Amino acid sequence: MKKYRIAILTSILMAVLLPSESLSAALCIGRADVYVHYNEHYRNQYHFSPQRGWISDPCGFVYRDGRYHCYWWGCAESVDLVHFTEISRHVHKDVPRGLGCWTGCVVADTANTAGFGKEAYVACLTFNDGERKNQSQGLTVSHDGGRTFTYYEGNPVLDIGYQDFRDPTIIWHEATGRWLMVVSKTLESKVAFYASEDLKQWTWLSDFGPAGRTYRCFECPDLFELEVDNGPMKGQKKWVLVVSVDWDNEQYFVGDFDGTTFTAEGLKQETGVYVDCGPDFYASRTFKDFDGTLGGKVYSMGWMSNWRYCRDLPTTYGKGFWSIPRELSLRDTPEGWRLVQKPKKEIYSLRGNPQFFEGFLLPGRTTIDAVGQLGNTYEAMVGFDTSISNTFGINLCAGGGRKLVITYDTESHSLVVDRSQVADFDMPKFETTCHAKVAPIDGWLKLDIFVDRCSVEIFSEDGTCVFSLATFTADSHTAFELFSQMPGTAYSMTVWPMRSIWPKG
Repeated sequence: MKKYRIAILTSILMAVLLPSESLSAALCIGRADVYVHYNEHYRNQYHFSPQRGWISDPCGFVYRDGRYHCYWWGCAESVDLVHFTEISRHVHKDVPRGLGCWTGCVVADTANTAGFGKEAYVACLTFNDGERKNQSQGLTVSHDGGRTFTYYEGNPVLDIGYQDFRDPTIIWHEATGRWLMVVSKTLESKVAFYASEDLKQWTWLSDFGPAGRTYRCFECPDLFELEVDNGPMKGQKKWVLVVSVDWDNEQYFVGDFDGTTFTAEGLKQETGVYVDCGPDFYASRTFKDFDGTLGGKVYSMGWMSNWRYCRDLPTTYGKGFWSIPRELSLRDTPEGWRLVQKPKKEIYSLRGNPQFFEGFLLPGRTTIDAVGQLGNTYEAMVGFDTSISNTFGINLCAGGGRKLVITYDTESHSLVVDRSQVADFDMPKFETTCHAKVAPIDGWLKLDIFVDRCSVEIFSEDGTCVFSLATFTADSHTAFELFSQMPGTAYSMTVWPMRSIWPKG
């Protein structure tokens, strides 16, 4: 009876103290007939999402003390960027009332330049003052390995009196021995560069832009060096500036940075190139290596959603998830520099036993039943011979008149991805068709496709062309179909079921 009374009192207190969504989750934990944690409808099984609540822009991606620290102003940690331990939903503990904590970054100040201590993690983020209609950059400080942060009383550290001035990324610039910040002058479609000796006093250096796509805004800039993987410059590094644009895409510029000014290389680069050809890859961040043990490898993850519809998605556990981790490099092509994105190899540790399929396409549709039985949680590495003129493709997540359609034309080299009919709910802003020119490799179209419960990521052209799409398909819509206009195209396919990253029970 005493335990029963305690349970009732606990429920009453929770009803008073917790929002309704959190209360519902708390009361349902352990009741398998009501709530199966990490197995909810629309919960991806090998993409990171928080236990509960909202996730959007990645913030403060840091590699330190042998761990990847991942922030959305919640916090999760990982040793491989495949399996995650969620630490907190709110890392900033004492921000003054009225200030919103918007996108930013984290650095490990191992030289104690700011005077907070050699073990300090320092977050720099945008504080949005809705009453003043002002955005400024400020600091919070962690002394527990980046798990909780306290507000710096000297804030703001950078305030130019703008309403749209946000999303700082800070790097240590070895050549000049100082900190560098890139931050968006959002509505001007510019990225501003600042320098500091101590993270507290910042001096303006230069602006980049407007450049490339500038219809609405620049947001969430990132600056990093990448190694060239081919040609006469193989092994050398170039600077890459990534900017999120117009609330629905990212573009990148490749060039030189002299410690003061970023200069995009070549006329074509000044127009910008999309990081991802799909509608759902935004605000990506690269991990900054403060251990110096990643061997120069650069990894990134992005938010797989879109501001056109992210608030309206019918998920119950929360909203938002991130992409699988990607390893980045640069390639010199006849069209200019191209960003190469490949799945971080540790993601392959989730593969189950492979199944192999090969043959020749027939006119119309051919269903591969064995893939449909995997329940939209698999990887498919597919190749099509392009020596015969044809239009062919794949229907993913098919059923009940719904499907995601991948179509390729061998004459135009056009790859089209149509997700307008895939979701099991109707939302006009979600209906999207995207496309890109994708050249065959050694006479074959090669696609590495990652299907999760509510997303698809397609890596093509050896990583130089990627499509990322949320799908939000019904649990029962799992059919996998090949289709073709003409007979005779050879295909070869290996499919692996993917294990869930979530704990059981």
